[in-house]
Amino acid sequence: MTSTKTLTYPIVETFHSIQGEGAWTGVNAFFIRLAGCDVHCPWCDTKQSWNSRHHPQHSLEDLAQKVKAANPAIVIITGGEPLMHDLYPLTESIKKLGMRVHLETSGAHPFSGNFDWVTFSPKQFKPPHPSIYPQVNELKVVVVNEYDLKWAEQQANLVSPQSYKYLQPEWNTPKSKKLILDYVLQHPQWRISLQTHKLLEIR
Repeated sequence: MTSTKTLTYPIVETFHSIQGEGAWTGVNAFFIRLAGCDVHCPWCDTKQSWNSRHHPQHSLEDLAQKVKAANPAIVIITGGEPLMHDLYPLTESIKKLGMRVHLETSGAHPFSGNFDWVTFSPKQFKPPHPSIYPQVNELKVVVVNEYDLKWAEQQANLVSPQSYKYLQPEWNTPKSKKLILDYVLQHPQWRISLQTHKLLEIR
């Protein structure tokens, strides 16, 4: 069994910025982007994260030091698909620093970790694991076409009624913006999420 002192994770990047999407938009955030993903969305903007073998391993101690130095309001674990890894050691290491920990996931693998907030962005390319649904604070569905709206409603029926529900236009599909706007105006339980970090031209 691997000691937590020697446990490592494949890391694409870490950076200090703001949360650009969803309910926590604009909040001071430190991102830990884990490598490895088997969902393979065709419009993915972080395809470099898919193969974990292409990225260096970082220890829990190293990641904790980076978080402590940044001193953010929240720490966001993202990917790739972060649930391909056991996230309990990583989240416990960060929580010992007194930090709030968030997860961004497609939910395609069994849930792990101790999180203060879970953003669930389900993808049709690899169905979510049932363990994700009770954990969801925020449902965020990327929309390319009308069928994605039906997928969004199917997923909304499986999460808590108290979960925030967002529709997010796919960045390279201009028509999705109007599609979502018209839908939200007819379905007030939904909100629009925009990738404001791209609008601001920051990471």
